[in-house]
Parts: sequence; C-alpha cells; structure tokens
Amino acid sequence: MSAMRFCRECNNILYPKEEKDRRLLLFACRNCEHQEVSESKCVYRNEVAHVAGERTQVLQDVASDPTLPRTKAVRCAACGHGEAVFFQATARGEEGMTLFFVCCNLSCAHRWRE
Repeated sequence: MSAMRFCRECNNILYPKEEKDRRLLLFACRNCEHQEVSESKCVYRNEVAHVAGERTQVLQDVASDPTLPRTKAVRCAACGHGEAVFFQATARGEEGMTLFFVCCNLSCAHRWRE
C-alpha cells in the first residue's frame, strides 16, 4: 500500500471511494472528475511496533507518578523498600482486574501483582 495518492490532473489528494455496482475501490479527486482503480482493497493500515524497552519504561515511570496511589503496607521482595505505587489493570490472558505494585525505590522498580 502506498502513502497518499495525488490526482494526475490537478495534483489534489485522491480519496477512497466505493463503486458498489461493480464492487470496486476507487481513488477519486474531489476537485475534478479524475478516478483511479485501487490496486489493493486496503485503504489504511496502522502498524504499531513496540520495543521491549518501551513497555518496561512505562512501568518504571509509574513509581515517580504523583497521581498514582502509594502504600507503605507492602514490602518489596527484591530490595526490601517499604513503599510501592499500586494500580489495577487487566492482566494478559486473564479475566477481571489485577492489582499491580511497583517499588518506589527508583533504582529497583521491581513489579509484582496480587
């Protein structure tokens, strides 16, 4: 799929248009009458690629987020720090909400759930 398409006649953007009678996807100019048949049936595709570090960084940053609730009722199993940020979210492959904790010791940032 190519990026944006432009009219050969007037150089304006071509927009997707459906021709229901012949079951065709066209790209049509809204300024002149120019139309082109699409090579593909895909109008738009958004691909999001996540790097493993991006996901980890989000969880490490929550420890310094002042809007999240904190508790001193838990102790980090990794470093023994006595304060953690907590939030609820859905865990992958599980139904319902899970309580997640992230250690507030910024050099640790250990995460666990209950």
